[in-house]
Amino acid sequence: MPVHYVTYEGIKFPPAYNSKHSLSFAHNEFLVRDDDIFNVTYPKSGMTGTVWMTEILSLIRSRGCPSWNRAVLNSDRMPWFSTRLGLESALSYPSLRLLTCHLPRHIFPKSFFLSSAKVIYTLRDPRDVVVSYYYFSKMCNSYEDPTSFEQFLRDFLNGDLPHGSWFEHVRGWMEMKDMENFFFITYEELKQDLCGSVRRLCRFLGQDLDDEAISSVVQNASFTAMRENPMCSSILLPADIMDQTKGQFLRKGICGDWENHFTAAQSETFDRIYQDRMQGLNMTFPWDR
Repeated sequence: MPVHYVTYEGIKFPPAYNSKHSLSFAHNEFLVRDDDIFNVTYPKSGMTGTVWMTEILSLIRSRGCPSWNRAVLNSDRMPWFSTRLGLESALSYPSLRLLTCHLPRHIFPKSFFLSSAKVIYTLRDPRDVVVSYYYFSKMCNSYEDPTSFEQFLRDFLNGDLPHGSWFEHVRGWMEMKDMENFFFITYEELKQDLCGSVRRLCRFLGQDLDDEAISSVVQNASFTAMRENPMCSSILLPADIMDQTKGQFLRKGICGDWENHFTAAQSETFDRIYQDRMQGLNMTFPWDR
């Protein structure tokens, strides 16, 4: 069955949960509150996109206590406010709201830029993003089943996938890197030093957690803990949305898996396009070294 994507401002979005109205409302009419905290990523930017940061932020909010994470679905703890269902939840939630999305900066709520709300942006080695996104697209029925990894990689490099170009997404958000209400972190940093990353997040959010609470956040946001928690592993999703027989939602949670998928020629092409598209950003990421 062909998938008919929803298009907004020239970008394709999966049809199952997005509509032109929800995207337009999120962009033009959504009223951001000063104490809102936004979890923003390009899809598949680390342990299935926003999922890892959702768990971390929920645990920080609960001061390390895992009961909220274990009892409430992650999309209810942190609604996808630009989708049909998530928008309704986000509008009804009291302050302090935790909100999530894959929106590029140019279609993020206009009211955000007049607020002191905070954005946490997680990014990841784009080669690992491609691999993770490829397997996710095979499982998720809101995405066209990729014909081949080669074609999928080509679409990624051309910015033809749902949610648009990774390069434009990252470049748009990185324009905010010096703003005091903007925090960015890489998946690789989270993997290397989760405890240190949680402490940095707490400082950014003005949350004073003691060592025991920090330790509980780290323990309950581990890959193993998340895999065992049905509230964040998506095993509760119906098969017509997520076909779990085609793979695991929390697949590997590792860095560098792209090396098992890219040919030497693909790697060379990717490097060339990456260097060209990231020119002038003047930033070094862990995968650039």
